Amino acid sequence: MAAKSAKAAPKKAKKEPEQKPKSKIDLLQELKKNFGFKQFKGKQEAIIESLLDGNDTFVIMPTGGGKSLCYQLPAVISKGVAIIVSPLIALMKNQVDLVRGYNSNDEIAHFLNSTLNKKEIKEVHDDLLAGKTKLLYVAPETLTKQENLSFSAIWRFLFCGR
Repeated sequence: MAAKSAKAAPKKAKKEPEQKPKSKIDLLQELKKNFGFKQFKGKQEAIIESLLDGNDTFVIMPTGGGKSLCYQLPAVISKGVAIIVSPLIALMKNQVDLVRGYNSNDEIAHFLNSTLNKKEIKEVHDDLLAGKTKLLYVAPETLTKQENLSFSAIWRFLFCGR
């Protein structure tokens, strides 16, 4: 009886996990241009790179650690509008004032909450529709108001980017 020669099964090449393209943006230059800072704090740059690469990123930082910049810079340099839901009206105003202070364009950041009159709400809506706004701070209860619900169809368009 002749021995059959056993053919070795071809080795399958290990499939490397698909790498997402790294962001090609000079983040330090964008940081200086948009916020006037010369360097990042702690892990901010790595966090921002992760977000820009399309990763879900969970961040815990202490008060004053620079959390806000981790979503503000990506929002400013990316397409579309970042919607930040915050129950604290004073914090919203503070954040909008800070972003506007770093940028020559006041329309770059707005808030929608119960402190605004109808004329101010219309200005926010107009700036959103014109593509001027990159950061929109919204109180949770504002999201459920009828005038904002009817505007929400337009918000869906803004989420997709311009």
